[in-house]
Amino acid sequence: METIDRAHLAAQTFGDADLAAELLGLFADQCRRILPRLADPALPAQDRADLAHTLKGSAASVGASHVRDLSSAAETALRGGGDAAAAVADLEPAVAACLAEIG
Repeated sequence: METIDRAHLAAQTFGDADLAAELLGLFADQCRRILPRLADPALPAQDRADLAHTLKGSAASVGASHVRDLSSAAETALRGGGDAAAAVADLEPAVAACLAEIG
């Protein structure tokens, strides 16, 4: 299953394969930095919500729509709209799938 919409990514990068690879690398690095912090209950919920918002935007830019949607759900939950722990737990396998696809 493809977790990144390559057509979307190509449109965002005007077909530049090197730029697409660079953006995917940056996205992967950001995922690796943000996900552990999202799962850290010692970090204030507002800060974690801001991190989810950042990840949502990055995912949208590279065409990782499932990560975008789950990041949005985590952001909403962390801002007081639901079960934050479950929302972050749902996000983890989606991020892992993207990282695996990016390689």
